[in-house]
Amino acid sequence: MTRLSPDERTELIGRFRRWMQEQRQPLTRQRDAIARIVLTGDEHLSVEAIVRRLREKGETVGTATVYRTLELLTRAGFVRAHEFGEGFRRFEPAMEGGDHEHLVCLRCGKVVEFTHEHLTRMLPVIADEHAFRPERHRVEIFGTCRECLRGELEQIGR
Repeated sequence: MTRLSPDERTELIGRFRRWMQEQRQPLTRQRDAIARIVLTGDEHLSVEAIVRRLREKGETVGTATVYRTLELLTRAGFVRAHEFGEGFRRFEPAMEGGDHEHLVCLRCGKVVEFTHEHLTRMLPVIADEHAFRPERHRVEIFGTCRECLRGELEQIGR
């Protein structure tokens, strides 16, 4: 995931808080805590992982509140939701200019972000060849990560 500097994290949280005021939405302690976990994280977090992190920080937040807040954050464009075929969604901050693709390990669930100059150039060309006006895209490559492959080789070598 695109790493955010401490200043970018602070600015993103500030934008979220201002947006809540503009929308006349109550900014509860729970909503703020959920937003901080998701908007300042460096991972693609599931609801379960968010709840776990909140509890580690001593926050008592119900799972339904987490779901509702994530829906709000997604609708407002602060968060992107991804479904990587695991039966649940994962969430990450939606950064401007932060377009990237994902490699998803089918064994351990690890998600690796990547960008590639050739892919970035080819997507508009492909759309143009088909007289298609793209609005957004998503590329996810499913397979086995380096660590899981290494583990397999070690098992075979025994």
